[in-house]
Amino acid sequence: MIKKSLLAAATASLALASAPGVAAADELVLGSFGGSFADNVTACYIEPFKAATGADVILKLGSSSQHAAAVRATAGQSDMDVVFADDAFAVQMANEGLLVQLDRSKLSNAPEIIDGAWGADDAYVAAMLGATTIIYNKDTVTTPPTSWNDLFDPKYEGRVTIGDISGTTGWQFLAALNQMEGGTLDDITPGIEKVKPLAKSSVLLYSQADQVVALFERGEIDIAVWYPDRAGVAAKNGLPLAAAYPAEGAVGIRPTISIPKGTGQEELALKFIDTVLDADNQKCFSEVQFIGSVNKNVTLSDEVSAIVPTGEALDKMLFLDPNDMAKRLPEWTRRWQREVLR
Repeated sequence: MIKKSLLAAATASLALASAPGVAAADELVLGSFGGSFADNVTACYIEPFKAATGADVILKLGSSSQHAAAVRATAGQSDMDVVFADDAFAVQMANEGLLVQLDRSKLSNAPEIIDGAWGADDAYVAAMLGATTIIYNKDTVTTPPTSWNDLFDPKYEGRVTIGDISGTTGWQFLAALNQMEGGTLDDITPGIEKVKPLAKSSVLLYSQADQVVALFERGEIDIAVWYPDRAGVAAKNGLPLAAAYPAEGAVGIRPTISIPKGTGQEELALKFIDTVLDADNQKCFSEVQFIGSVNKNVTLSDEVSAIVPTGEALDKMLFLDPNDMAKRLPEWTRRWQREVLR
């Protein structure tokens, strides 16, 4: 229903804007991830924002890498006013001078946000806390995985999907394998060698998170390197999925929100970000998206806490420095394309 409503709203907005003699209302273009993420962003963030401001919001869907590439291609004249992107990509954009410094004095909810959420010079702020971990079908995988190595078990050959290096799960899984194999961020070779056979036997090296839902729905895979929040949403919709946190440690994700330079809607964009940071809206999104909150005043339900990494799983989680990764990803990508995809 949300998707149909969103399409109808977008169509109506376009019709209104093109009608002779009618001035278009304030409009914000939001770069968002697709699928359930976009649906829940609409319900928990866009609807309260529209109610408070009267402004329309148009969604532009894509991955972190696609959003970063679009901002880069339109440097200084972005066609998006606000962008969701995982932190390594937000750092890339910030380092290239493509983002507006967030004015905390105009964000009423800024004092409630955890310190680790803010990017250098406030170029962006984390909007939520997620992870890259192991997701499995409880009906076909009766013994929950406990290690990244379980993905390499011959019984799962041809029944696994992992992300391409262009997406967050792709490079994060590579980093996790590399650390497990004794490599360092300066030497990714152990990770490259480890992932090769799994990449070759993977049903799909996916580039969009929603592709994994379809693979589980069609029964083509039993196990995936994926996001617990997406798995939680899919489970709530009927898929028999569960999250497993490997003993070596899952990889933490801080999806961010930022304002590209060149928008003519900076004040409106700040109001949208403030809406995202609000405790009630954060709780709404965390509960329906099964993801951690960055607002200190949010308490999650037991159902969501069962999916979100907590306790030992959170303690073991690998959080990679986004500034570090922004510098390393181009070379990692080149090596992946030369050595893993050949």
